[in-house]
Amino acid sequence: MNILWIQNGRVIDPANQRDAAGDVFAVDGTIVASLSEAQQAAATVIDAQGLVVAPGLVDIHVHFRDPGQTHKEDIRSGTEAAAAGGFTSVVCMPNTSPVCDNAGTIQRIMDKVAREAVVRVYPTGCLTVGMQGEQLAPTGQLKKAGVVAMTDDGRCVQSNEIMRRAVEYAKMFDLPIMDHCQDASLTEGAMMNEGEWSLRLGLQGWPKAAEDIIVARNVILAELTGTHIHMQHISSASSVDILRRAIDRGVSVSGEVSPHHIEFTDADLHDYDTVFKMNPPLRTDADREALIEGLIDGTLCCIATDHAPHSPTEKDQEFDYAPFGVIGLENSLASCLTTLYHSKRLGLSEVIALMTHKGAELCKLNAGTLSVGAPADICLFDPDESWTVDANKFFSKSRNCPWHDKSLKGVVKATYVGGQQVFDGTSITI
Repeated sequence: MNILWIQNGRVIDPANQRDAAGDVFAVDGTIVASLSEAQQAAATVIDAQGLVVAPGLVDIHVHFRDPGQTHKEDIRSGTEAAAAGGFTSVVCMPNTSPVCDNAGTIQRIMDKVAREAVVRVYPTGCLTVGMQGEQLAPTGQLKKAGVVAMTDDGRCVQSNEIMRRAVEYAKMFDLPIMDHCQDASLTEGAMMNEGEWSLRLGLQGWPKAAEDIIVARNVILAELTGTHIHMQHISSASSVDILRRAIDRGVSVSGEVSPHHIEFTDADLHDYDTVFKMNPPLRTDADREALIEGLIDGTLCCIATDHAPHSPTEKDQEFDYAPFGVIGLENSLASCLTTLYHSKRLGLSEVIALMTHKGAELCKLNAGTLSVGAPADICLFDPDESWTVDANKFFSKSRNCPWHDKSLKGVVKATYVGGQQVFDGTSITI
């Protein structure tokens, strides 16, 4: 019998409105209310004095590049990075090679997850065949194979008709739709946010309207079909406003924000550093502030990293040719604590909620809580300890991290999956 007893920590479990000093108990990988005397004697005891004991973090938007681009990341390195960041459950996007538009590819991924993953990995399926936006993927087969959501993330379905049918089809199988909101006709050749800095740098601008138009389209389709549509990595103030108005009138839509969009702006591209090149691009400070306000008032329901690894050689080239994407699993908790909690914009419990049960509920995952009977997925961290990010020491295979050399507050001390320690603050332990 595997028995875990975490003592003396500040237990924060937002799903159960718990924030108090106390203990957490687990038996054979499941949270329990208490231990018998015999179990206490046999337990592995962890002293969490001075630490926060929280549910394992949940990220509903990661790219592990497996299969097909494992020089950038694979299941093992990606889940090690997740564990080091305090994450115990992650949802992988389907833009692998081949893409996840059939049950065979999903099974291939899940077989590798069973062999190599150190945290829980949940796959998503493509909305359309080949992510080409032309023909619906076999949603029923994908659901049977184990996907938890449908998305063409990395691309956006441009046809409103195809998107409507995809939404209706997914509703039949009770699968959430997650959409990368981008009108491709407005972004061809675009490199960064359209505005003052794109003019200064001589780079083709990416208008916010490219996102806003698709967010508005999805609001209309959600209202038309009665299907929930989730907007991925929102970056525009206008998109936040569109979502806020829709939610206020009862439309079933939601949005997420990524840590980089609430910390950096397009001004950070002033020296053409490709590590700040991402899709959607960094926007203005006004957009950044609107995203934070969206988190504060609940318009944006969760934080997701959009962890997008690329090899150093791919990023180390002219700005126009470098791929879009940044990594963030290993520092996202610290980044969010620094940006939101230590700046007194949100309370500690509120930040943890955005990184645990709120995303889990969207994808219907049994994760993100310390409820009795839930999996014993736990993160221990010190919210006040400072550290300097060194991407060269990351478990991820890639180094495209915009926080490199930046000082942050918040250090993960241990991560447990099913009551078993997978990260001890320094090393992967499984």
